[in-house]
Amino acid sequence: MSNSTVSTINKEIIEKKIVIDTGKSRLVELLKISRVKKAKAAYNVRNIPLDVARYLLKGALQPENGDLVLAKVSKIGQHQRLELGSGRRAGLHVGDEIIVCYGARYAPDQFEAVVPDSLEACHLVAAGGIAAKSINRHSRMKPATEILPLGLLADEWGERINISAWAIKPASGKLQRPLTVAVAGTSMNAGKTTTAAGVIHTLKSYGLNVAAAKVTGTGAGGDRWKMVDAGADKVLDFTDAGLSSTFGITQKQLEFTFRCLMDNLSVTQPDVIVLEVADGLYQRETAALLGSDIFKTSVDELIFAAGEALGAKKGVSILRRQGFAVCAVSGAINASPLAKREAENVLDLPLLQPKEVGELIHDLFQTGQQQDRYANIDRYQCS
Repeated sequence: MSNSTVSTINKEIIEKKIVIDTGKSRLVELLKISRVKKAKAAYNVRNIPLDVARYLLKGALQPENGDLVLAKVSKIGQHQRLELGSGRRAGLHVGDEIIVCYGARYAPDQFEAVVPDSLEACHLVAAGGIAAKSINRHSRMKPATEILPLGLLADEWGERINISAWAIKPASGKLQRPLTVAVAGTSMNAGKTTTAAGVIHTLKSYGLNVAAAKVTGTGAGGDRWKMVDAGADKVLDFTDAGLSSTFGITQKQLEFTFRCLMDNLSVTQPDVIVLEVADGLYQRETAALLGSDIFKTSVDELIFAAGEALGAKKGVSILRRQGFAVCAVSGAINASPLAKREAENVLDLPLLQPKEVGELIHDLFQTGQQQDRYANIDRYQCS
């Protein structure tokens, strides 16, 4: 929106609504702060001081990833609650106004969804607050909760508010990187977060300072809170780097996000960083990150989470071909003694409970069996 248009807005908003001519007719509605405070604001918008929202932009607009939208709940479906920035899950009712952000979703056990082309009726596809158009869902899922966008949130200059404007930034120069451990897995619900939380809790029991992050996925706080509850001293996720979701982003964006997270964890000088990579090895963004130089040179030890023997064997094989030294298998497979026995018969590395993985990582920390951990940030030209 041009400065002249902004001036027009500031001078002419006397009534509640006016029409702005910027090549296309757009409706701008003055937004009362009391209305903003009353709306249920989702986890994904927690980093934004919502008192900057002054207007609602309506009309012929195309939403973008990360744009904040005020929407009304029109039909309750799969998601009956909205996760707030505090972590509390607030019950949803038809007619509720919510503040969420646009984003895509890739979740084989739940929804596939894309950002719509207009402010049309769409769906709440993640409890953390993702507005999107649902195009596929798992057979166990109910239809997505339906929402009606009322307008994009805009600041005092009439500019859209996007979570990327409050993103953390990468550092410059050299940083001393601590021992860094990553947890990857076969799929959703393979036990990655449970494993990461178990490692964090065990390392904390030894008195270590531990930082953690979920580096890919769809914006929601469930995994973050598990890491917090496990005792991590600092926890971040990709939403802190300005992304509502990592589905569909470019390789450069993926690497830049990873760099931002690593830098902002490293500057706190933890003893160990624990990372979780979402979804399975064949998911596009997961595969791209694991194949990137910045990930390979930043991660010292990799833990693989699986639910059964075949997945464990194949996953370890794939990771080894990529040059990773997998230190252990863990995850949901621990729930089945038979599956665990099958895996132990075909694997040449330990299959451990999360606490045992944490003890292994502690031993590695104690003995210094890790790679050179000085990361020259300048070598990564990401934007």
